Amino acid sequence: MKITIGGVPGAGKSTVAKKVAEKLGYDFYSIGAIRRKLAEEKGLTIHEFNSLPENTDSMVDEEQKKLGKEGDNFVNEGRLAFHFVPDSVKIYFMCHEQVAAQRIMNDSRSSEGTYSSLDDAIEGIRKRMQSDRERYAKHYNIDCYEPKHFHHVIDTTNLTIDQAVDEVLKIANSYRK
Repeated sequence: MKITIGGVPGAGKSTVAKKVAEKLGYDFYSIGAIRRKLAEEKGLTIHEFNSLPENTDSMVDEEQKKLGKEGDNFVNEGRLAFHFVPDSVKIYFMCHEQVAAQRIMNDSRSSEGTYSSLDDAIEGIRKRMQSDRERYAKHYNIDCYEPKHFHHVIDTTNLTIDQAVDEVLKIANSYRK
């Protein structure tokens, strides 16, 4: 089974996807982790990296396409994973922006950026999402934040990590034959 998880920043995609992969004994792929590493190598924040004039997405998109064609039994977390792995179980995570901002502020991943207040973090999320929308519309004619592209939508606002993991596992189990 191929599972792709997308959604808004701060919704818990990476954390939940990794735990789901562990519980299922699947491989885990995080496009965000790859992008953060590339940004860090260039000495940029993820927002600065995403705003570069060149198509930074092409650096990881071919790998996602290959994974979708050749791989199985994996969880792929990324904004466009649903697009590049069309035969996957597609799950979208949404979250209230204040909760997402607080999660990002508490996140130890240094390349996410440092925010001085919750309002700054909310503004950072909004800018990042707008940048993503513009990039993906330009290169793929897709809005990665449109839940209609997904089979299932999970609102993680009031869920613990374990509860969100359980929700994804319930969905995955419903696809097993």
